[in-house]
Amino acid sequence: MCGICGILNTDAPVRPDILKRMADAIAHRGPDDEGFYIDGPIGLGMRRLSVIDVTGGQQPQHNETRDCHIVFNGEIYNFPELRTACEMRGHTFATHSDTETILHLYEDHGPDCVQHLNGMFAFALYDARTRSAILSRDRLGIKPLYYAIAQNSLIFASEIKAILQHPGIPRDIDHIALDQYLTHKYVPGPRTIYSAIKKLPPGHHLHWQNGRIEIRPYWRLSFAPGPVRAEADIADELRERLERAVQSQMISDVPLGALLSGGI
Repeated sequence: MCGICGILNTDAPVRPDILKRMADAIAHRGPDDEGFYIDGPIGLGMRRLSVIDVTGGQQPQHNETRDCHIVFNGEIYNFPELRTACEMRGHTFATHSDTETILHLYEDHGPDCVQHLNGMFAFALYDARTRSAILSRDRLGIKPLYYAIAQNSLIFASEIKAILQHPGIPRDIDHIALDQYLTHKYVPGPRTIYSAIKKLPPGHHLHWQNGRIEIRPYWRLSFAPGPVRAEADIADELRERLERAVQSQMISDVPLGALLSGGI
């Protein structure tokens, strides 16, 4: 499952003890390993469940020149093809993980690197060259990502409980969110039960630089009508797509299982 967290300050140095407490709060998401990157006001943390490149895929990871750093939760199903394309463009890989593929795609395409990803993901990538960061969430929001803005800081994590470890986060209840929960049995994004904490919407980037934040979509689901087709043709395509999707998700360096949770 894995879990990520981080603190992006505008000036004050990141306190390692706070970042460690944030990671510890989501240790259940990644019982196999932990890792941290701290550079003055920037701090990234990670709890890892090892699935791909068990021995070499520790995070945070960096690029060849050590000026881009990433923490990543998820799995990129088409990373072998993306890795080959990156190598043909001259990139050198230090691991066999799908995480590093995102780094090199970012070097080539910037935030548009997500357009090449087939998978489920939530990641935070810090670019030391521009002193900026990108937080991204997959198209349908399979992987969670929460954030809060407090005391000239952006604090983020895979779960709310990690953000609450930061002493600058108020715990005031969002009463509109509470009303929505009692009405709908869940809180629609971007709200959470806490006023100070928000969900990054699916299919969106959060761009941070010098304390300024911009949230923008990189993908939207289209409901435009398609051409009229025979039911048998649609059924055949559905089966082919399902088989291809399941096959692509069988990549793992450890034993795995497949469960049909929704049914057809």
